[in-house]
Amino acid sequence: MSDGFHHGVAAHVPVLRLGEVLLVTLQGDLHDSMAQQLQNDIATTIVDSRVTGVVIDISGVEVIDSFLGRVLAEIAANASLLAARTVLAGMRPAVAITLVELGLTLPGLRTALTTEAALELLARRTPVADPGGSPREHP
Repeated sequence: MSDGFHHGVAAHVPVLRLGEVLLVTLQGDLHDSMAQQLQNDIATTIVDSRVTGVVIDISGVEVIDSFLGRVLAEIAANASLLAARTVLAGMRPAVAITLVELGLTLPGLRTALTTEAALELLARRTPVADPGGSPREHP
């Protein structure tokens, strides 16, 4: 189909590489098989491409539930173990309110209002693992 939406079990979320960052854009619902495939795709691409960051754009997501929240937290945890940082971009106000109501804190995920802001955040932050001693951040 050419309407831009994926139908059926074969649907796939694209993982794009932009330099040292992966960009993942979620649109609509993420079903179990799609979520598992997405987690595998991101982890494999991080290792194969040696990227240092993952931006997940959820501006096309109108509703978030505990399943999607868990998937996003797992993606961030996997990326962190593989030495990449994850930023969630484009969260709608209603989605933020729902996350708070569900009590989902999304550990390991930073947030940015736009994809551009997320890319800037990843570009200016220090790496996850700093072999030089004590971790320091400058404002």
